[in-house]
Amino acid sequence: MAEKFERHKQPWTSTEIQKLHLLAKKGMPLKAIAKSLTRSEESVKNRAKADKLTITRLR
Repeated sequence: MAEKFERHKQPWTSTEIQKLHLLAKKGMPLKAIAKSLTRSEESVKNRAKADKLTITRLR
């Protein structure tokens, strides 16, 4: 069974958005960013797409 997220459908705070931008610029992978923000990978991916950020993929 997939992990349960307590923060289901919570709006993004400005602090979380800033952290997302910072981590994406540092080149962190999606999984690490999601874990540090305590959000799902899908949520992080959608927000990054909305903000036109590129998240590096693990090779």
